Amino acid sequence: MELLANLAHGFGVALSPSTLLYCLIGVTFGTFIGVLPGIGPLATIGLLLPITFHLPPIEGIVMLAGIYYGAMYGGSTTAILLNLPGTAASLMAALDGHPMAKQGRAGPALVMTTLVSFFSACVAILLIAAFAPPLARFALNFGSPEYFSLMVMGLIAASVLVSGSIIKGLAMMVFGLLMGMVGLDLTTGAPRYTFGVASLYEGLSFVIVIIGLFGLAEVINNLALGERRQSFTGRVPWRDLIPTRKDLKDARFSTLRGTLLGAALGILPGAGPAISTFAAYALEKRVAKDPSRFGKGAMEGLTAPEAANNAAAQTSFIPTLSLGIPGDATMAIMLGAMLIHGLVPGPQIVTENPDFFWGLIASFWIGNLFLLILNLPLVGIWVKMLSMPYSWMFPAILSFIGIGMYSLHLDSFDVYLTVGFGLLGFLLLKLRCEAAPLLLGLVLAPLLEDNLRRSLLLSRGDPMIFIERPISLFFVMLGAGFLLLVAVPSVLRWFRSRRGPAPDGAGK
Repeated sequence: MELLANLAHGFGVALSPSTLLYCLIGVTFGTFIGVLPGIGPLATIGLLLPITFHLPPIEGIVMLAGIYYGAMYGGSTTAILLNLPGTAASLMAALDGHPMAKQGRAGPALVMTTLVSFFSACVAILLIAAFAPPLARFALNFGSPEYFSLMVMGLIAASVLVSGSIIKGLAMMVFGLLMGMVGLDLTTGAPRYTFGVASLYEGLSFVIVIIGLFGLAEVINNLALGERRQSFTGRVPWRDLIPTRKDLKDARFSTLRGTLLGAALGILPGAGPAISTFAAYALEKRVAKDPSRFGKGAMEGLTAPEAANNAAAQTSFIPTLSLGIPGDATMAIMLGAMLIHGLVPGPQIVTENPDFFWGLIASFWIGNLFLLILNLPLVGIWVKMLSMPYSWMFPAILSFIGIGMYSLHLDSFDVYLTVGFGLLGFLLLKLRCEAAPLLLGLVLAPLLEDNLRRSLLLSRGDPMIFIERPISLFFVMLGAGFLLLVAVPSVLRWFRSRRGPAPDGAGK
């Protein structure tokens, strides 16, 4: 009953005309930003932060929050239609969403992502309201050894993402870890793998890598195909935009698993929506009866990451609000905005600022309802983009990429680097090497190194710290289990191939 009373109080705050207006502005602008590749919620919130200084605290934070989870919605649109992820978290939506678009099923793909995103956000909001304090206390049990073991387990689990050679997948993962080490050393400040280029001192931008490997590589590949490129022509009746009964059946359990996994990972500081999408995709591929369908338009491969993405976007507010610990860079800006408005996140925020805490939580549900109302009518418009001649479309895509990449740091080197990764992505396509393990290695490399060093400092160089702590030991054992599940069948197949066929008359 207390929970219902608190939510009723929150809706009383969030339903005020001014809060509704700024919530609508935030989610609309966030969706638009999510569709545009290369900008993302981080840069947008940073640019718009000064505007909120003149707004009341609740309206200002509600608008910034709307931009954040609105971008999570919008990022999947170009990922599905053009294989051009608008945000890092929408990357996994491209793996099966874009093949669906090539098969003429872009409408059902976009409708399902909208419905799944709304469902997962609603579940995550209920979790925030009901379990924020105990879940925050659980996250406090995670130290650097637990985070290191969790990330090692994630890297091992990334091997299930590859549909081809496991060796290629592991090689791509290692390559991603090496790329993540580019820049200044975290401890000594010495440059690593920068080759004297000052623009690389801050490391490789994840946005540049994903836009190059996926967006630009897709453009190059389509131009190379020429007349053989798959094109989409003709009218799209509204009935063809509606998901089939089979789509809904395939999405049921994958959506639920993705929602719960994304909500759990979103609570952990440093995890964020992007990592939760990798984990959700890996889980679905592991439990699927036919993993070979993934990467070719499997509905589960689209709905699970999207559910995890939006659930994690909501629950990432738990450590920020309850502990004052931002889950990622975007949450760090949100934390700064709260402090500027005189709001001190922590366990006391629920009792000292109930209007803000419960009003913000209620605004999440209202904002996601706005997104559902806004996005469903736009599906037909987005699908019509596919009927444009590619000779018109690819110059616009290249323009968006060029403007977006240059605007990151106002540095032309970023544009050249994107072109380089585009050529690398085209080469990986020809070699049938999947880029997803590389990107996961790139994301986790700095966090992995930082937590490894902290752990060894705590233990004075003793690596036994990773198996002496129960939670860390659990993740180590889970990672070893993933490794055995993937490696043992491959080793057995290799031995059978080395033995060759039995000689004639053998066994008679």
